[in-house]
Amino acid sequence: MIRILTDSVASIPADEARRAGIDIVTLYVNRNGEELADAQMDLDAFYADIYDMVDDIPTSSQPSQLVLEKMFEDAAQAGDEVLGVFISTGLSGAYEGAVRAARAVKARNIGFSYALVDSTSCGYDEAWPVFDAVAARDEGKSLAECAEAVLRGVESTRFLFTPESLTFLQKGGRIGNAAALLGNLLQLAPVLTVTDGEATTLAKVHTSKKALDRIVQEFKDDVEKHGLKDVVVHYIGDKTQAVQWAHEVVEPLLGRTVQVLPVSPVIGLHVGPAVGVAYECMQTLAGKLTESVQSRLCVS
Repeated sequence: MIRILTDSVASIPADEARRAGIDIVTLYVNRNGEELADAQMDLDAFYADIYDMVDDIPTSSQPSQLVLEKMFEDAAQAGDEVLGVFISTGLSGAYEGAVRAARAVKARNIGFSYALVDSTSCGYDEAWPVFDAVAARDEGKSLAECAEAVLRGVESTRFLFTPESLTFLQKGGRIGNAAALLGNLLQLAPVLTVTDGEATTLAKVHTSKKALDRIVQEFKDDVEKHGLKDVVVHYIGDKTQAVQWAHEVVEPLLGRTVQVLPVSPVIGLHVGPAVGVAYECMQTLAGKLTESVQSRLCVS
């Protein structure tokens, strides 16, 4: 059997993960001396006072080597293979930790096989390739074929989002004080995406409405050129704006309902309140990776 493993930053709801047969390893948020398991948190409750966190942004931590090794050891002892998909190495060390753990277990269990993928992203930009792995596994595909399905997914997904302000990015050291001050004064609203595993600026416009309009245009262009496999509306902080935008703009565009889901605070606290979309197309999308996707795969 192939066990499919991902981390909590993929932001897959626990009930969906159970139905799909996906194992989740949690990352942690450390706030006021308390370590909170990302996978077990009520994210809406946590985000309720996000504005109070801006002057003392909680930190995050990855799963321990012991936890990761136990997950791989359990699979090895059961005679199972593991396909793991993890948050971008540009955002966390979770993937490297998983690689070390898998190699340690392999040294003790020579017959153990695994394939680990750096998703190059987070949220449902990370999750869509995980669901591609589930579909391939359920079709009876081999571990190698399931890993290839993940890599195709990585190349076919995109995350577009816009923060409410630049304050969290500035406080977290992602942009300079002067840039944040000027951007907020001029009401600059960046449209952000993920390129080569790092957050990058796709566009800068005036006002949040124009930023959301730009996201919709980019989304429509990708769908028209490459077809749409699936999409979610993502949010950080209060979900009200995201729900309204989904109902009034995104759903009429597609002619169907769309899930509205919070992004893991491991990522969300670096961005601050934000809204966006994470989607997968039927074909490869240009611009997300500038190097071979095969370099993001570790197999043994």
